[in-house]
Amino acid sequence: MHRIGAIIYILWGILHLLGAANGFRLAGEVDPGLIQGKLFQHAWNTGLFGAFGIVVAVLLNWKNSRTGYWLNLLVLGVTDLGYVVFVVLPGYISPIEGWSGPILWALAAVFSTLGMREKAVKS
Repeated sequence: MHRIGAIIYILWGILHLLGAANGFRLAGEVDPGLIQGKLFQHAWNTGLFGAFGIVVAVLLNWKNSRTGYWLNLLVLGVTDLGYVVFVVLPGYISPIEGWSGPILWALAAVFSTLGMREKAVKS
């Protein structure tokens, strides 16, 4: 179960790397200034969280690490929470695009939790 969770966290990370690439493209189309700078910063942060999720999934979640479990559960969950509150719920993005990341996170959290429970039962 934990490896299924890791794979889904990797997919979450890839989705966010693609989102970052789109964010950089969008920022490049905006007139130079504070708004452009903030868009570049947001794209950078989105890519960084995507890379973080992938690295933690590969190095820790794949091995059913408790540290990796909590890192991706909390860091990526809080990341998606801000996205849902400020972008998805106000309707600034279509539901399919808007909920894909949070749904991936939720699935990864479920499978990672099942993996942690299997580990606890075996101990």
